[in-house]
Amino acid sequence: MPDVRQPSKPNEEISNYEWNVTPTAVKNFISHLQKLLEQKQLQLNDLRGENQWLREQLDLRIEKSYQVASPLLPETILWAMIGFILTIGSTFIEASTVSFPWLWNSEGITTQSLGVSLQIGAVLLTGCLGGKNAALLSQIAYLICGLLGAPIFDRGGGWLYILEPNFGYLLGFVAGAWVCGYLAFQNLATINRLFLSCISGLLTIHLTGILYLIVLNYAHGLPTRINSLFQGIYIYSFEPILGQLAVVCAIAIIGFGVRKLMIT
Repeated sequence: MPDVRQPSKPNEEISNYEWNVTPTAVKNFISHLQKLLEQKQLQLNDLRGENQWLREQLDLRIEKSYQVASPLLPETILWAMIGFILTIGSTFIEASTVSFPWLWNSEGITTQSLGVSLQIGAVLLTGCLGGKNAALLSQIAYLICGLLGAPIFDRGGGWLYILEPNFGYLLGFVAGAWVCGYLAFQNLATINRLFLSCISGLLTIHLTGILYLIVLNYAHGLPTRINSLFQGIYIYSFEPILGQLAVVCAIAIIGFGVRKLMIT
């Protein structure tokens, strides 16, 4: 007589006596149900794995949709040239506000100086539109041309300009432009993001300028027209900061509008 293997107990809570008196047909049915359950469990595990993979792919697609591709090399060179020209031209253009349009009929179009030039605005705008590499290249080119003798700095040019107290702020253009360009292209453009990018770039410029003032003060000394280090920091950082913040607001709006046209 062949040895028929008996199904094992489905649950340890069932006593041996109860299982022994259970009809064979019931045991086989229970065993069949157990195998079906195991198969369904394996299928469920496979579906969970596929679902996890699909979720990961969806997350990657969503993440990529918010990422902005960095400008290609030709675009970078083009924006670097534009930034270079804008930085030179804006050095000698004073930033001003215009009266509200509803006052033009009664008072005419009037302007009020902000006490600063548009130079920092040009530096940050290059970062907002061209990215970190274009902004960096434009400011390096600006510094090199000025130090080689081109009168494109506020007080002229030449190698001796490194002894001017505001030269540290020109060095800050390089770092600040890169920071602004880097942050501006982390995600799709919004006014808030571009404003924070410009503010970060502006703070980087001032921190670099202040550090240079400190080093220049102790290594060589400041010009006689500046009585102390604190006066130099006040003249070049605290005094123009409000006007520069107004310029930053305008640059964020302009940059946002142009980036929307560029679909970035």
